[in-house]
Amino acid sequence: EMESKVSEGGLNVTLTIRLLMHGKEVGSIIGKKGETVKKMREESGARINISEGNCPERIVTITGPTDAIFKAFAMIAYKFEEDITNSMSNSTATSKPPVTLRLVVPASQCGSLIGKGGSKIKEIRESTGAQVQVAGDMLPNSTERAVTISGTPDAIIQCVKQICVVMLESPPKGATIPYRPKPASTPVIFAGGQAYTIQGQYAIPHPDQLTKLHQLAMQQTPFTPLGQTTPAFPGRSLGSVAGKQRSFIALPLPALTMFPCICPGLDASPPASTHELTIPNDLIGCIIGRQGTKINEIRQMSGAQIKIANATEGSSERQITITGTPANISLAQYLINARLTSEVTGMGAL
Repeated sequence: EMESKVSEGGLNVTLTIRLLMHGKEVGSIIGKKGETVKKMREESGARINISEGNCPERIVTITGPTDAIFKAFAMIAYKFEEDITNSMSNSTATSKPPVTLRLVVPASQCGSLIGKGGSKIKEIRESTGAQVQVAGDMLPNSTERAVTISGTPDAIIQCVKQICVVMLESPPKGATIPYRPKPASTPVIFAGGQAYTIQGQYAIPHPDQLTKLHQLAMQQTPFTPLGQTTPAFPGRSLGSVAGKQRSFIALPLPALTMFPCICPGLDASPPASTHELTIPNDLIGCIIGRQGTKINEIRQMSGAQIKIANATEGSSERQITITGTPANISLAQYLINARLTSEVTGMGAL
């Protein structure tokens, strides 16, 4: 029955389409106080659900009769185009980037979408004017692949219609393991023999302290009194690791370094001091992060001022100067060492 409707061009069956979006895109779809997504739901008649969680990526699920789905897609595509236009008014770019959407499609349907020798995907590209790319690899821990569509909103809508036809004509084979985005990896801080994760502005006791990862982290970066150096791994001394053991409770992060009760033995307002570390050049990138994201995170979480000296010719190391209270400094050192250890051991989750 489903196939006959497709061949007649009626296409009025209930479908579910999943989209993968970055946090910023999701924010644009939700709108102020959820007004945008509410309007999209009402005007399209489609159900639009957004996956929960503090994840860099979210899944947006659109369900409903095909005509409702296409309306919802059109509204999303035009919203993204509006965002691009707005961002361009503040920039010097002259060429307008295309609207891009990422569909999540069961891998078992991707063969039909590509077609024999790529014939189907070529036909879709040519008839709609949209760019379509099917990812070669499956998304982590799933049997789904990302299908990226980019072009003008109109081209994208036509393209989605054609993809829906293919998906209806070739249902998924076997069980599909849906892709679920992983939460943003939250840093783990060890203090007083207890593990804490940072959630927003709070340090929360970690629910699963004794996992392999934490045990490894404890072995890799043992606590030592401030000022002593501990090689975090053979052959490279990375400066001292987080110092005095402290007990944290769920308090706003700045409070962790402000309240004397949390930092026993420290004065209420300890004097600022300076500590220097030298880091091999080839590891400095993992501390700075893309466009300085990691170093800014470490500054924010530790409350310390951190300066990285420019590379000097002929030197294989860079100088890092950390200024702040002893508590600020020890936390900054710990976070820097955690970044280095995760880079060297390949354990990016830290």
